[in-house]
Amino acid sequence: MRFLPVFLDLQHGVVMLVGEGDLARAKLRLLASAGAQVRWYATDGNHDLGGLAADDAARVDFANGDPLTAELNGVIAILCAGAGDVGPAMSARAKAVGLPVNVMDDLEHSTFIFPAIVDRGEVVVAVGTGGASPVVARRVRERIEAMLPARIGELAGFIGRSRKAIHHLIPEFALRRRFWERVIDGPIGALVLAGRKDEAESALKDIRDASAFASALPSGRAEGNVTLVGAGPGDPDLLTVKALRALQDADVIFYDELVSPEILDRARRDAARIPVGRRVGNPGIGQDAVNQLLIDAARAGRRAVRLKGGDPFIFGRGGEEVEALRQANVAYSIVPGITAGLGAAAQFEVPLTFRREALRVTFLTAHKARDAETVDWSTLTDVEMTIVVYMGMTAAPSVRAGLLAAGRSPQTPVGVFARVTRENAAAAIGTLDELPNLVEKVAGGPAVLIIGDVVAHSAPARHQQLSQLASFFQVAAE
Repeated sequence: MRFLPVFLDLQHGVVMLVGEGDLARAKLRLLASAGAQVRWYATDGNHDLGGLAADDAARVDFANGDPLTAELNGVIAILCAGAGDVGPAMSARAKAVGLPVNVMDDLEHSTFIFPAIVDRGEVVVAVGTGGASPVVARRVRERIEAMLPARIGELAGFIGRSRKAIHHLIPEFALRRRFWERVIDGPIGALVLAGRKDEAESALKDIRDASAFASALPSGRAEGNVTLVGAGPGDPDLLTVKALRALQDADVIFYDELVSPEILDRARRDAARIPVGRRVGNPGIGQDAVNQLLIDAARAGRRAVRLKGGDPFIFGRGGEEVEALRQANVAYSIVPGITAGLGAAAQFEVPLTFRREALRVTFLTAHKARDAETVDWSTLTDVEMTIVVYMGMTAAPSVRAGLLAAGRSPQTPVGVFARVTRENAAAAIGTLDELPNLVEKVAGGPAVLIIGDVVAHSAPARHQQLSQLASFFQVAAE
């Protein structure tokens, strides 16, 4: 992110506009709609306002002379649109005195840029692409325009008029935030959005106990809880709507090593983020310590999210955490996620079940060789069973040995699928006999192993078959 989105208060000074023609008039209309006081230096001497409303026109000062030598007292920002060579020169002058400057379509000489704007009165949404593609920003703005309720600005104004009164009633910030969340998400907010502000005002006044309305404990503090959230295999677009909502509501997030930064970016900006994951060779703080962190956060009145790669209940130790929370009498909820095996199946087109070929699926974990040695492989020899092995890269030789010793064919199709759903995802396809070599080909994990005839239907397998066929015909032709 090169440009930090900020909102400039235009009531504290003058915006200096330098330029001419339709480009300058378009910026003039934008500034006028925000209530700005504008000092316009028309570089062609033509101060035609292009039909600007009288109230807006009254806030425009027609300036003459050279803007490069003009007085800058009271100026809070400089904007050049249709200014030609004057733009870069004006930029140099603005930078010399520390004033923000925008030269239209010229990132090199701009210290701020104009985003695409969604204006709903008190609610303003700015969409930017760092100047790379205004068309993309406009398309995003159009989608947001379609999603936002028409009266969302009125809802913001409604809340703004009552904030001070509620602040006195609920001094604790976390509890106050929950109060307003209940207002916005509940019947009162719906009344405002429906244009029934008087009824909404009455409903707000009818709240006798603001703290109780915000779900406070008898002590007056906010009631805490824990949500176990499955983050999926890596692609942030695979987060469920419910998972996203939990991340946006969280006060603190305890996340695993496999949770990608892109997913953490979907969380509320001011939520505390605490890594509690484990890596190979690094056991981390231990499960008991993680359990206690969750309990302590909830008892402190915080909404805690335990964010796990994949699904909490597929080798995520979610069951252990739920038991600890239940014993501690802590409120909790669970949001499932897409597990890595399903992510690999979808991305690489591996049908985990297939009519008359694969009627059963087994998920197992083999983090280390000794994990694989404890598996009863004799129960996994059914050719109509697909086996999905989690954390099996290190134990791949033991997985192969166990299945072969139990009687599974060495020619059983196998796929190693690494970093599934991410941009650097990779796959290696072969046979059970080749499994350890396949692991080497994907250049690191995390990865899942899929073993069974269904792997032959996968996209990498089909591509491999076509390549072999092409090589065969090439050799034949020679």
